[in-house]
Amino acid sequence: MTACLNRGAFSARVDGWLMTGDEANSAQNGALLVIDADHFKKINDSHGHDQGDEALKIIANAIQASVRSGDLVGRLGGEEFGVFLPGATPESARDVAERVRHNVGSTSFQPKGKSVPLSVSVGCATFVKPVDFSELFRVADERLYSAKNAGRNRVLTAHLAAHGQTPALVPALH
Repeated sequence: MTACLNRGAFSARVDGWLMTGDEANSAQNGALLVIDADHFKKINDSHGHDQGDEALKIIANAIQASVRSGDLVGRLGGEEFGVFLPGATPESARDVAERVRHNVGSTSFQPKGKSVPLSVSVGCATFVKPVDFSELFRVADERLYSAKNAGRNRVLTAHLAAHGQTPALVPALH
């Protein structure tokens, strides 16, 4: 429906990169974004599941238009998406995350001719290898839920300096 990798394929590709690296790019750093559509249940309840599916397609297209060549985009389930940014610095990862947030918010979603705003919350975990996918996902997911609890429609970031180290939280700019 969204032309994104499914959760299994996305997780396998990211995990493979983390374990072996990318032969074409010897980068030892990168980022994982976990993105969730804000107030999505309200869209489904107010406009029906068909319109909810249309909103997901619009969000997926906005995400895909926001990423760099070589980045991976997956639909993790429901209204949650993941973006893996191999080789990204903390600054470039935050730039991509903010571009996703801005592009989704700038889209036009008009079920039955009525304009409905869309927004996303983004949790971002940046890393330096070695790191495993489950830890990377856990940290990005924690930042996502902190973003939602802080009012939604924002990006929150943490940086994993090395395997097993406590993530450093980066303050929100928005």
